[in-house]
Amino acid sequence: MTNDDEVRRLLTEIRDLQQQQVAAYARALENQQEAIRTQREGVARARRLLTAVGVIIAIVLVMVLVLLNYVLRHYA
Repeated sequence: MTNDDEVRRLLTEIRDLQQQQVAAYARALENQQEAIRTQREGVARARRLLTAVGVIIAIVLVMVLVLLNYVLRHYA
C-alpha cells in the first residue's frame, strides 16, 4: 500500500466518522426539540389544572362565606 492510498483511506475514515457525528448530532437535536415540546405541553396542562383548581377553591370560599353570613345573621 502506498503512502497516497494510506492517506486516502484515513481521509475516507475521517469523513465517514464526521458524517456519523453529524447524524448523531441531528438525532440529539431532534430529541431535544421533542423534549421541549413535551415540556411545553406539560406546562400548559398544569396551567389548565391549576386554573380549574383555583376556580373550585374560589367557589368553595364563596359558599363558606355565604353560609357563615347566614349562620351569623340567623343564630347570633
